[in-house]
Amino acid sequence: MQIAIDGPASAGKSTVAKIVAKNLNFIYIDTGAMYRACTLIAKNGKVDYGDEAKILDLLENSKIEFKNGEKEQKVFVNGQDVSLTIRTPEITANVSQVSALPGIRKKMVELQREMAGQNNVIMDGRDIGTTVLPHADLKVFLVASVASRAKRRYLDFEEKGINQDLAEIERDIEQRDYKDSHRKISPLKKAADAIELDTTNLTIDEVVKKITELIEKKQKKETKE
Repeated sequence: MQIAIDGPASAGKSTVAKIVAKNLNFIYIDTGAMYRACTLIAKNGKVDYGDEAKILDLLENSKIEFKNGEKEQKVFVNGQDVSLTIRTPEITANVSQVSALPGIRKKMVELQREMAGQNNVIMDGRDIGTTVLPHADLKVFLVASVASRAKRRYLDFEEKGINQDLAEIERDIEQRDYKDSHRKISPLKKAADAIELDTTNLTIDEVVKKITELIEKKQKKETKE
């Protein structure tokens, strides 16, 4: 089965997708982390975030991997754990620019489809249901208010020891929403056959429960067919 979970920044996609995948023994593919890794590779290579050709050159000699840690999945670039580094404010502020580059998206989409080809997967991002996995068995589009998303990110940063002003996080999220929904290549968009779920007033457990029920309902339907 292929499950696509899309939505804007900090709508809870990754958190929920990880839990559901673990509970159902599916493979979780964090596409946002892949683009963040690309952004970090550009930063470390001292390449402009808009220089597609040079970033692609760096990616040719770079390896992005996911590995299961004790508590959660870790992201590695060339064997180095970058799980926290890719969540810092500079990477967050520039990932939209990198992920909007056509060549970068093409390379990442190929890698994502390859990962999804042989496994039961849950993949989250902004264009999974529309571009990466257009024939996914189930598509869910998560939404939430800017205020609630900013608060979630603030608490997440606080837990990781990253200090950032709440008002600044709200501004960043609003800017990210605009960039993601207005980019020319694979903009943030709800697929026509996606089920929309507003997480503003829902706990993580409640969202997990709702998505799990949707998956189980789909599994039962496909078994009957």
